[in-house]
Amino acid sequence: MTRIGILIVGIFLAINVNAGKNIFSVKGTKAYLNDEAFLSIGLRCSNALISEKTTDDLIGHLDLYKSFGVNTISVFFMGSRFGDVTGYYKDGTLNPVYTNRMAKIIKACDKRDMVVLAGCLYWGTSEAKWENWTQKEANAAVANTVKWLSENDYKNVFVDPDNEGMAHREKGFDIEKMIAAGKKVDPEIMIGYNNHGLPPANADLALHFSDKPENKHYIESEGTMTDYWGAYSKEQGVYNYINIGIYTEGKKREQLKNTDKHLQNGMGYIFASTWLQCIPPNCKPGGDGTPCNPGISWWLQHIKESYKK
Repeated sequence: MTRIGILIVGIFLAINVNAGKNIFSVKGTKAYLNDEAFLSIGLRCSNALISEKTTDDLIGHLDLYKSFGVNTISVFFMGSRFGDVTGYYKDGTLNPVYTNRMAKIIKACDKRDMVVLAGCLYWGTSEAKWENWTQKEANAAVANTVKWLSENDYKNVFVDPDNEGMAHREKGFDIEKMIAAGKKVDPEIMIGYNNHGLPPANADLALHFSDKPENKHYIESEGTMTDYWGAYSKEQGVYNYINIGIYTEGKKREQLKNTDKHLQNGMGYIFASTWLQCIPPNCKPGGDGTPCNPGISWWLQHIKESYKK
């Protein structure tokens, strides 16, 4: 090879150093990874960006999660209850501290053929939200997130612009406009809708709070049993979860039933737990969910026995 040829190859490799190998897409009611049918089986790790340690801890457990059949992880840029992740500046631009951590997670998942739900606004009671934001900043946050994903060729992802429509309800932000802002930057990055009612036409898929549309793929992105996020997991005056990783036998049965109902009907399912969302998150699987042995290994074992290929 000539010197010029070597130089061109070197430049190409330098430009594509962050390039991912996997592409997540949605076509109608089906999801795909590299054009092969893909059904998300995941863990909600919304607070994974709170520190370098928590990010590295999650990455260090990805191989173990995958050994059980988990193929999707969800992480949020802003908020996440009790984590207060400040992934955006006041103008809606991305904070590089958190994008660097998210990048590590996305690339680590890509190497393992895993998908990442990259969440934008997690409003709620978070102290990381910007009360002065208007629709302009909300749109900018989603657009800048998609721009960052696109520029780095992170395609093993999909975006949740507004977790449970919290920002929509509190501030009146129009989620359809937020999606449009992201789609204008790169229409190939999949963006979901996570609020009550049917998703707008420009959403690629429906998530969690959304009604299950007949013409779009649905992923339960925060799967829990009945009344889990109420008094069972939160207590007035306590700035963290309670009953962390503890489940009654009835709650475990309901959780497994909900998991099977979704996965067996072609809908994705991302398990949400206080175990993985508390501060700091417990990335190890833990135990059988009893008070003496808290954790989520009982759910992971069910996934391995029922869905691991």
